[in-house]
Amino acid sequence: MSSLFPALVSGSTARRPALRFGDRSLTYAELAASAGELAARLDGRERVAVWATPSLETAVGVVAALLAGVPAVPLNPKSGEGELGHILGDSAPSLVLVEPGVELPSPVSDVERLDVQVGVAGQDAQASPGAAARPGTEPDDPTAPALIVYTSGTTGPPKGAVIPRRAIASTLDALADAWQWTGDDVLVHGLPLFHVHGLILGILGPLRRGAAVRHLGRFSTEGVTRELGAGATMLFGVPTMYHRLAEALVEDTELAKALGAARLLVSGSAALPVHDHERITAATGRRVVERYGMTETLMNTSVRVDGEPRPGTVGVPLPGVDVRLVEEDGTTIASYDADGTPTGTPDGETVGEIQVRGPNLFTEYLNRPDATTAAFTEDGWFRTGDMAVVDPDGSVRIVGRKATDLIKSGGYKIGAGEIENALLELPAVREAAVTGEPDEDLGERIVAWIVPTDPEDPPGAEELADHVARRLAPHKRPRAVRFLTSLPRNDMGKILKRALPDAVTKAPEHD
Repeated sequence: MSSLFPALVSGSTARRPALRFGDRSLTYAELAASAGELAARLDGRERVAVWATPSLETAVGVVAALLAGVPAVPLNPKSGEGELGHILGDSAPSLVLVEPGVELPSPVSDVERLDVQVGVAGQDAQASPGAAARPGTEPDDPTAPALIVYTSGTTGPPKGAVIPRRAIASTLDALADAWQWTGDDVLVHGLPLFHVHGLILGILGPLRRGAAVRHLGRFSTEGVTRELGAGATMLFGVPTMYHRLAEALVEDTELAKALGAARLLVSGSAALPVHDHERITAATGRRVVERYGMTETLMNTSVRVDGEPRPGTVGVPLPGVDVRLVEEDGTTIASYDADGTPTGTPDGETVGEIQVRGPNLFTEYLNRPDATTAAFTEDGWFRTGDMAVVDPDGSVRIVGRKATDLIKSGGYKIGAGEIENALLELPAVREAAVTGEPDEDLGERIVAWIVPTDPEDPPGAEELADHVARRLAPHKRPRAVRFLTSLPRNDMGKILKRALPDAVTKAPEHD
């Protein structure tokens, strides 16, 4: 297998910007030198952890591990001691790579520490940029493990998904095809670096293309305005970030100008409400592209930049990725033929589970052969647990997670996502989440959790239910409405629906 980062061994890219975090930056020559020196020190290690702060050191540490052929385990600095203890006990790294000066909590402090030094060796790298990036151990085997990324653990202790080198290469190359991503692009993002979105797409993606990335450190609308206004071409974010951008666009003309000048705006990690799509497009003339992936599969589908705008969809399968929708009994509802044409029943209404296969998949859950076996069908398809419909044009629309977002009410299979989008159309609704709960008559009843725009004057339950009934169908209207001050979310902005029953209500329930 060729190098994951051809630009690190190419003299033509030596002086090009590679990484920038705040006022600190590295050219490709400097990155090659720093990562190459560190890679040589990692040679022979079985596995290393990376304390994934939003810093140059994290990026250099991960690149160095990949150059050395040593699997890296990104650690979320916000994780509690119990979760960190589980991940470290499960993955057993012999070393943790750390930004100098950072104090590590227990139990990370019990692991041998190596501070990552950047920009020192790189001063002598201009003459021969490729030499420092060739430690001689970058594996040729495409199935060799590259990263072990732990799942969010919503249904039990986090599982370590072993991501092979081929998955990183195939996903990033497929996205380059879908997004026309080149070495001339400059990416802006403020995502955390312990996750697939922020690390693989947001850092390794530009480096594989020979492009540049500017990390904001902490997301802000001012940072987005500054960087896109200074020539950056792409923005990666999650729905929470785009919601804040949409809110700020009401009065911020400079932000609207900056977003309008961007070549590509990408949202992922959760569904972007259609209402926010429309507000951003109206203010900037630029549409937000959505894509669909997960830790175990990296990226599966995306809206293409040369395709039709379809707010609310996650596009079509990426090159090399097979996608199908199946019933609970395994019957195929819809799939795609060799040229990407949808077959079966792509009617935009029939809900099924997404299953995928391709070079983008993980190889196993570390130390969990039982979980690995259970995750795949007998014929090799990965069960994502995500529910969707396929529109007649082949676009995939996610309606939610099988465990939390598929509601079986009155004989219907209902996806929470479309109801949430309908509720968010109302000006009186700031945030919305939809779940199901047991009901003696219906099997499950639809419950809407609402953060009102004006807490002192929340919308009426009948108003909400009637809007959904008119917009979608009567059987999809909420049967109960509960008001909250905020929705519980994780670090990537995903709503934690299992935590909703414990949320503190702002107003009484309305049935």
